Amino acid sequence: MYRIGVTGHRSIPAEAEAHVLAGMRSALCGLDRATQALSSLAVGADQLFADLALTCGAELTAVIPSGDYEACFDNAADLARYRTLKARAAREVRLGFPHSTDEAYYAAGAYIADHCDRLLAVWDGLPARGLGGTGDIVTYARALGRPVTVIWRDGVLRG
Repeated sequence: MYRIGVTGHRSIPAEAEAHVLAGMRSALCGLDRATQALSSLAVGADQLFADLALTCGAELTAVIPSGDYEACFDNAADLARYRTLKARAAREVRLGFPHSTDEAYYAAGAYIADHCDRLLAVWDGLPARGLGGTGDIVTYARALGRPVTVIWRDGVLRG
């Protein structure tokens, strides 16, 4: 089974969203082999990726960083989407962190990088804003020698 993981920004500007979706679709849809998609199901890139992976017929693996992960969702709609995607996952990996911390997020990103054949990074190329951010996970994956496909629209700045 071919395994594709995701790391990416929680906030994707509207002017980049169509480009990001097209890049994800190109990477996920039309593969001639069984595919496993790994995502932490965070708001933004992770949820877009998970939803599209399921649409393209991939098996979803939800990587849950912490015991209180649901508390990090800011509104009911985001939490509902997380729960819906998690319920559709073929498997769930729960990391042993009791609380949602930067260390837990980094560990989840590292887990995804460790267990994928390719990492999709919805990334503006800038350094991470906190430990476990997209830039950190891209650096980690590249240090492993993992192929990383960066998806971002040139000239668009993240808010």
